[in-house]
Amino acid sequence: MNPKEQTHYLVTSTPHIRAKDTTQSIMRDVLIALAPAAVMAVVYMGIPALVVMVASVASCVAFEAVYQKLMKKAVTVHDLSAAVTGLLLAFNLPASAPVWMVLVGSFVAVVLVKQLFGGLGQNFINPALTARAVLLAAYPAQMTDWSIAPVDAITSPTPLAALKEGVLSPQAADIVNAMLGRVGGCLGETCAAALLLGGLYLLIKRVISWRIPVIYIGVVFVLTWVFGRGGFFTGNPGYEIWLGGLMLGAFFMATDYTTTPITPAGQVIMAVGCGLITTLIRVYGSYPEGVSYSILLMNLAVPLIDRVTRPRIYGQKPQAKGGKNHA
Repeated sequence: MNPKEQTHYLVTSTPHIRAKDTTQSIMRDVLIALAPAAVMAVVYMGIPALVVMVASVASCVAFEAVYQKLMKKAVTVHDLSAAVTGLLLAFNLPASAPVWMVLVGSFVAVVLVKQLFGGLGQNFINPALTARAVLLAAYPAQMTDWSIAPVDAITSPTPLAALKEGVLSPQAADIVNAMLGRVGGCLGETCAAALLLGGLYLLIKRVISWRIPVIYIGVVFVLTWVFGRGGFFTGNPGYEIWLGGLMLGAFFMATDYTTTPITPAGQVIMAVGCGLITTLIRVYGSYPEGVSYSILLMNLAVPLIDRVTRPRIYGQKPQAKGGKNHA
């Protein structure tokens, strides 16, 4: 063969087929999906809600940039992951949260949970939810201050708290107000319809899979009806699914790439677990909401879920007792 006619092939390691998506494009889609709920939070709660969101996003980006600079690492804030963490953290805070508390939450989320474990893709639990749990434990009064609430919102702290205290009966609940956000709560617990709209955008863009959000919400729907607050089959599931952080958690928290199972079967297990724990805490626990803790607990179980549901490599022999393969 003539040397000039030889064809040269470039041999590289897998994967050989790559998607066009980048971290930045995915995070940008998440920010777009969160935008309707962010707008509604400002519409309902005014400037204080905007201050919390701006402070949270700005501080998360700043903490990530400063930490990476101090550690002599490449500064990666342009990938927008810190901005997403900041906005999700803000959605887990009340509009009355002081700026100093927002800064504490941002430090916990970005530095302690994300960067100290190696940065994006290395954290084993959701940064924003961990920060919420820490702030709730450290500053319970500030984290449950619902003094800034939508106009005409129900007078109790939150609908879930009202249900827990018996002030509001499930049968007398107003589903429309719950959907549109005319209720008290964190920024991400106001307009559930806006969060659903953002979640549908992520599904259409194929940023997330349908398994976790659909199964998670479905399990809560069924179980809150079966294990009703007034006894078996007395619940109002059509009201329960619009309350609290369920829409935010199902579409934006439980679907985090880093802290969710990689297999379809594993995602189903996680969704069912989140729905079960959320319902048990809401109905039988002393705390009115269970979304945050359910996702964090299932985050811790992800390594085990991945191990159990990991498919066997084609041709791999079953492992014998003692860890050695059969001859």
